[in-house]
Amino acid sequence: MTIHKAVIPAAGLGTRFLPATKSTPKEMLPVVDKPAIQYVVEEAVAAGLDDVLLITGRSKRTLADHFDAVPELEAALEAKGDTERLAKVRESTELANVHFVRQGQPRGLGHAVLQAKHHVGDEPFAVLLGDDLIDERDALLTPMLEIQERLGGSVIALLEVPAEQISSYGCAAIEPIDGTQDADTVRITGLVEKPPVDEAPSNLAIIGRYVLHPAVFEVLENTAPGRGGEIQLTDALATLMDMPAEQGGGVTGVVFRGRRYDTGDRLDYLKAVVRIAADRPDLGPDFKEWLAGYVAGAEV
Repeated sequence: MTIHKAVIPAAGLGTRFLPATKSTPKEMLPVVDKPAIQYVVEEAVAAGLDDVLLITGRSKRTLADHFDAVPELEAALEAKGDTERLAKVRESTELANVHFVRQGQPRGLGHAVLQAKHHVGDEPFAVLLGDDLIDERDALLTPMLEIQERLGGSVIALLEVPAEQISSYGCAAIEPIDGTQDADTVRITGLVEKPPVDEAPSNLAIIGRYVLHPAVFEVLENTAPGRGGEIQLTDALATLMDMPAEQGGGVTGVVFRGRRYDTGDRLDYLKAVVRIAADRPDLGPDFKEWLAGYVAGAEV
């Protein structure tokens, strides 16, 4: 079965970015000249996923507006002959078939994913979190899709982090998979949501890319609220981990060693903007020259 559906939870309140997110969804904050959510949808499309469902909440109407046509603006740009900006405006509209459903009450990532049940149906699907931007030059989602189709079950992305940071993430215990030559494809044997540093089974953090078997929906329906009083996707994955393969069980991990931009807090968001701008061929040379001069003259 070819996987072609992506689910992007985007119902969070974005409180870490207040007051900017008082009236603007955090997913619409610009990363250079595109909102963060567009990078995520582009990644899904590049991996062959042409059906995208955004899980939204109140005050998120601008997300739908961004992926809709804007006839007045397009007509004005066309009349001026500004074909370059016209193409950029139309790019988000033509990316994919984008759908929306509201979460209602923000009851955790697992609850958000559960809202996709009727849209996804009985087929595997990808989940992409908007706080993690994956560099388009580094493949992650495509190999995850291939592994799910080959091995079945669910697949999660892992990233090595400094041990002292693991308490900010879901954490995985792993073991090698017999018969594979790829040391970065591993079997998940345990999952813990935000463990204390001295109780973490590894320094492998779960990052925001998943390819899930549809069995996850029934598991989520029967998953009690966990850490923070929310329905945790990590808890559901821990249940799937121990289920028989013929029932959609088993969880595989893919250790990612490419470039990841964390836009989840203010400092990392600023770092992401700088790194992406510096790598842009149209902006990078001038920006890096200015940045080098600024850093040389700034007090550290």
